Amino acid sequence: MFLIALSPILWLVIALSVLHMPAHKACSAALVIAIAAAMTMFGLDGKLAAEAALDGVALACWPILLVIIAAIFTYNLVVHTKGMEVIKSMLSSVSSDRRALILLIGWGFGGFLEGMAGFGTAIAIPAGMLAGIGIPPVMAVGVCLIANSVPTAYGSIGIPLVTLGSVTGIDATTLAGYTSLQLAPLTLLCPFLMTIVSGEGLKGLKGMGIMCLAAGLAFLIPEYLIASTMGPELAVVAGSIGAMAAIVACAKMFPVNNPEYEMHPDHTGTEEEVTASKGLVAWLPFILIFVFLLLTSKLVPGIHDPLSAIKSSVLIYSGEGGTPYTFTWVNTPGILIFLAAFIGGSVQGAGMGEMLGVLKRTIFNLRFTIVTIITVIATAKVMDHSGMTLELARTAVAVTGTMYPLVAAFIGSIGTFITGSATSSCVLFGKLQTGSAQAIGASETVQAWIAASNATGACAGKMISPQSIAIGVAAIGAKGIDGELLQFAVKVYIPFIIVMGCIVYFGQTLVG
Repeated sequence: MFLIALSPILWLVIALSVLHMPAHKACSAALVIAIAAAMTMFGLDGKLAAEAALDGVALACWPILLVIIAAIFTYNLVVHTKGMEVIKSMLSSVSSDRRALILLIGWGFGGFLEGMAGFGTAIAIPAGMLAGIGIPPVMAVGVCLIANSVPTAYGSIGIPLVTLGSVTGIDATTLAGYTSLQLAPLTLLCPFLMTIVSGEGLKGLKGMGIMCLAAGLAFLIPEYLIASTMGPELAVVAGSIGAMAAIVACAKMFPVNNPEYEMHPDHTGTEEEVTASKGLVAWLPFILIFVFLLLTSKLVPGIHDPLSAIKSSVLIYSGEGGTPYTFTWVNTPGILIFLAAFIGGSVQGAGMGEMLGVLKRTIFNLRFTIVTIITVIATAKVMDHSGMTLELARTAVAVTGTMYPLVAAFIGSIGTFITGSATSSCVLFGKLQTGSAQAIGASETVQAWIAASNATGACAGKMISPQSIAIGVAAIGAKGIDGELLQFAVKVYIPFIIVMGCIVYFGQTLVG
């Protein structure tokens, strides 16, 4: 029964890693396999199997795909209006030291893009910018792979953790706070590691200690405060803003002037002056997203409560364990992001026809991603409702026993390595994590801690995901360096996942 329950995941491993099948085709086939296994071996009849899949489709469309489309649309709109060129110019003019620029663009701006858009933008855009100002191609992608690791759990307005909460039934704010705690040591370490890479050895840290420490702390503190009080949506956005502010402040107050790392003037972008008003307009859509999500959060109950009351509940899965699915129509991140994008785009000079054209192209370009997400979430729901996930959890605990928390993050990383998506990893293995936690007798608090480790592990898996590496290679226009980048990423991934496993294992006694 274990192999039957595992069959959809085994298929995904083979189809994506061995056969190199497109994700939307592989995940569609996985859904068919899951339904067949659920009906033939786990006693789920045709009607309930269809309802279970439809339950997944509902979750995929509202709010997950709504947020993804809105976030990518906002980014594409800022590119269309040339606002992104202004943002790039502002960032590249801060310093002429390549280590500082790598921190600002890769760590700070990359984290911001992950928080706002996700889905590869946080690797593609910073890597392209760094290569464009003269950073060696392999270094440009390598540092962005490192930088994109810890923010991944909060990508695209917190969708991985929001999804994990929906799948497991655990409060997303609790999961977000625990994830931030689990990632804290690595969040502080990442700027130092990026600087070592950009400086081609430990010598690169000379004169950069204050900036690295400030970049890590200024990222971690606001991220944790917002994650643990408001939830995952704005956590990394706030952290990345704090990091960028800290890096800029350090560059001005403690300038680094090492000739070995000095960038050529033609590569720094300082020749283009950007006024404050021009910069404000360029950043406006992102600023509005932050403001709208903040105003409609639980911190402002006068706005949050009446907007959240506009909702509908529908019982989709009528079998055992089925609960009504709630559609929140207004106070949901996707709607608010769309509103911010259209307002910001109009201020930047785009007409309604132009913006609708950008939206149409965005949806078209995401068509395969849309199919992938719908089918993978439907697969997870079929596996959950049929008892297949429970069977996997029982087997995992039978093999590992009370040591299970030590491998929980590793399981999450495998999900992201396979699919390239932290969201998909949380969908595939979220229930497995809580089921395994229950099987070892963990308290509800520890169950949430172990569930959060799936998102934590997904961050490490993002570094070695072939999809992430391919995006980075495409962004810099290089060929034949995929293997070199994978070897580099694996060297970082192994210690990361070991540290994560220890944090999850020993941390359970503290939260429990």
